[in-house]
Parts: sequence; C-alpha cells; structure tokens
Amino acid sequence: MIVRMDQLIVSIATALDFVEKDLLGASTNHGRRISVLCSAMGRLFGMNDDELRILTGSALLHDNALTEYIFFEHEGKQHDPAMKNHCIFGQRNIDILRFKGNARGVIYYHHERADGGGPFGRKEGEYPLMAELIAAADGIDVRNHLQTLGPHRLPLLQKEIEAETGKAYTHRAAGAMLDVLDEKMLFSLRDVNIKETTKQLLPVWREELEDQAIIGIGEFAARIIDFKSTFTRRHTSGIANIALTMARYYGFDTTERLQFYLAASLHDLGKLATPTVILEKPGPLTGDEFQIIKDHVRYTWEMLKDIEGFEKICMWASCHHEKLDGSGYPFGKKAEDLDRNSRLLCCIDIYQAVSEERPYHSGRSHEETIKILKDMAERGFVDSKIVEDLDKVLAG
Repeated sequence: MIVRMDQLIVSIATALDFVEKDLLGASTNHGRRISVLCSAMGRLFGMNDDELRILTGSALLHDNALTEYIFFEHEGKQHDPAMKNHCIFGQRNIDILRFKGNARGVIYYHHERADGGGPFGRKEGEYPLMAELIAAADGIDVRNHLQTLGPHRLPLLQKEIEAETGKAYTHRAAGAMLDVLDEKMLFSLRDVNIKETTKQLLPVWREELEDQAIIGIGEFAARIIDFKSTFTRRHTSGIANIALTMARYYGFDTTERLQFYLAASLHDLGKLATPTVILEKPGPLTGDEFQIIKDHVRYTWEMLKDIEGFEKICMWASCHHEKLDGSGYPFGKKAEDLDRNSRLLCCIDIYQAVSEERPYHSGRSHEETIKILKDMAERGFVDSKIVEDLDKVLAG
C-alpha cells in the first residue's frame, strides 16, 4: 500500500496542535512553523531529501507524545519536571515511521540546551544537528509567537538569538536561524499562509508500506488519540483490533484490510480538537456541548480528505457516526450512500463505545452490547447483518 507519508504526518500534526492549544494554551500551527523553519535551515546545511524528511517529519511531530505524557502526569504515575519522558515517548513513537536514514535522537534531544541545561544534560556538540535545529525553532517560536510577530521586532529577536547562542541554542542552530528568519519568512509563518508554505517547503514522501509498517502507524495514531482522555484510553486501539478481526472474517484483500485498519485507527483523529473538559464531563451534555462533540467527525474529514490515496480511508473514517435512516452526522447520509465498510466501522465504533467504561456509564458485557446494537438495527439505524456478524465473531 502506497502512502503519502508527508501528508499523513501533516494531518497528525494538525490534530496535535489542537491538543497543545487545549491542554497548554499553545498557539495554532506550532508544528508547521517548526517544520518550515527546520526545512529552511536543513537546506542551508545541504541536507538531501531523505534527511529533510526526517527533519521536517520530526519537527511536525516533535510533541507527538504530549497526550500520553500529560495523561501520566495527571494520573500521578510520573514526576518529570524536566520532561524527559516527553522526549523518550516521542522518540519511541517517531521510530515507528521508518524514516530512510538516521533519526536516532532527533526528538529524544529536542529539549537540550547548548549549555547542558536540558533534560539529559547534553552540551553543544553532544546531540544531533537535527535536534539542535528543532530545539532552536521550538524555543524561539514558543517565546516569541512568530505567527503574530511584527517585522519591526525582528532586530530585537535577532539580538535575543545572539544573546542565547551557546546558552539555549547551539552556534550552528542559532546561525542558521538568523540566516533564514527574515521578513519574508516571518510573513510565510502567519496562520493565513502557513499551510501553503508547508506544501512548498516540505519534501514529498511516498512510501510503499507492508502490513507491519501500517500496523505500526495505526498504533502510533491510536496512542496519540486515546491518551487525550482517561475514558478513551483504549477506544481507538480496541476499534482497530476489531476492524482487523472483521476484515479477516469478511476476507478483505491485503489493500482493503490495511485501508480499513487505517480508517479505524484514524476515525477519531478529529477528537483531538474536542476540549477534554467536554470529553470527560460526568453528567449530561448541553446542546452546545453535544454539537462540539459531533464536530469531531468533520474535523477528521478535514484532516484526512487531502491525503493522496486516502479517499476510501477518509470516507470510512468520516462516516462512523452516520445512520441508515439519515439521522447520523456530520453529513446525514442514508443507507444508499453508505457502503459496507462505512456501515461496519459505525457498528464497531458503537460496540466499543457501549462496552467500555465511560463517564456516563459502566462497562458492558458482549451480550448487553449486542442487545443494544440489535435494538438500533430494529429501529433502522444500523445494518442488522453486520450486527449478527459482530455477535458471531466477537462472542468468544
């Protein structure tokens, strides 16, 4: 299966930006800005396309472990003021993407300082150049909000970078940043321009992936999504596993099986845009809150629709809340508009959500879950044949 990895990584990074805004109050498009700056700096150092793919992909996903890290912080399972685990988890996740070349330490050391004051105490010259570049771009953007910085403030920013050279930033990274960060670059980093800038500066990356690589990408996406909330911690991974089971049961060929697995793994990508306070609300949702919940499917569609070759994946992922009678969302599709896999993913999603513990209900047995699904089928909401198949396959 051929995947446009650059477009997929941008989509995941877009979702991560929502998480940073929700949990940390970070600015929008942070990952894209870091990636664009790193792409420009990488070219100064003569990096080839494979090296630029590692650098820009890692820059886009440098905070990929944020949901997992914050989850464990809230659970009291770690005390990590230096954010070592944020870097460790992030490197572990990025290694799944199978870059062509050496990506070791790129995210692991992206919070190091030239003076040795970072999480692992590495000094200038003791961690990879790519990590130096990400650290500099990340630090400068966080401190200065580059998407809104006026060009009249560039001289002050340049003085700040010079003052922090050898302290926060290595000499190589600071020099490269001073070279690329001019008025034209600053304009290209604004929210209204950043998407087009990203397309122009990030190298295309088409990759033919086998089963295990796709499974790894699915697990990577599921880990990011599921750690958004205590109550969805196993939701996506559970759905992805059931999707594989049902794909085998129906005899999907290799391509369809992998596409369906990715659709299951990415179906709630848009939920990263949903405020955690609403996801974890213990009582009934207001009308406005329920609308915000419903919007997650449209966000999923927005994030996946432009990925080359993802037409079916996007459709299946984005239709998992549609109903046969047209009462679902976000598109209000009816039975004749929904193919088997859209119907199947809808039933799998309901099965997983109904059976697992949530703020508003306890976990349910297979029998209790199937009873609810059969009732929905009788009312014309879901496919009765698929419900029968789920009962047969998942009963054991």
